[in-house]
Amino acid sequence: MAGKVFTVAQQKGGAGKTTLVAHLAIAWAQLGRSVATVDIDPQGSLTRWHAVRAEATGGNPGFTHVQINGWRTQAEVEKLARIHDIVVVDSPPHAQTEARIAVRTASLVIAPVQPSPMDLWAVHPTIDLAGQEKRGLLLVLNRVPPRTKLADELVAKVRDLVNPPAVALAETQIGNRTAYAGTLLTGLSVTEGARRTQAGTEMQTLAEEILARAG
Repeated sequence: MAGKVFTVAQQKGGAGKTTLVAHLAIAWAQLGRSVATVDIDPQGSLTRWHAVRAEATGGNPGFTHVQINGWRTQAEVEKLARIHDIVVVDSPPHAQTEARIAVRTASLVIAPVQPSPMDLWAVHPTIDLAGQEKRGLLLVLNRVPPRTKLADELVAKVRDLVNPPAVALAETQIGNRTAYAGTLLTGLSVTEGARRTQAGTEMQTLAEEILARAG
């Protein structure tokens, strides 16, 4: 049986796609799944992090990683899914053709959304694209600040987007925490520290929720 393919997509740059891919990949590996990551974003940030991680772990990053061009995505993902439990794709922003291919290969599309007006407006093309390709879409609230009136209002606006049957909102929210970026600088993940942190707990919870939703 082929593994699950999760494509992390968002047309707006800076939404936290690559950070989410990296931390989820480690969280799933820690759950005992064999994981592959695919970087089709021309910026190559996930690939650079993988190189840092490979050095930090003595050449044993704990998962498979490939960086490829968009037109090769579907064949490469299908090949990886035959030998891994999970394949997670970091798709490019502002690249309609490559993003469409990445969404088409997915078992589930994951769209990080920051509680800001720009992110709310920017997620609509991803919702439309998932609908066109008949793929389920999970919105994940990302970089959520401590509760304020404005933050609560913006979160409510995100909930309003969950109208099509194929669109859902993750119960787990990812907070606005420096630990997510800080651990990536060292090639690690928030779930790998000896001390259980709030960041590590919420990322592990999100990883488990996504697996439960994917079936």
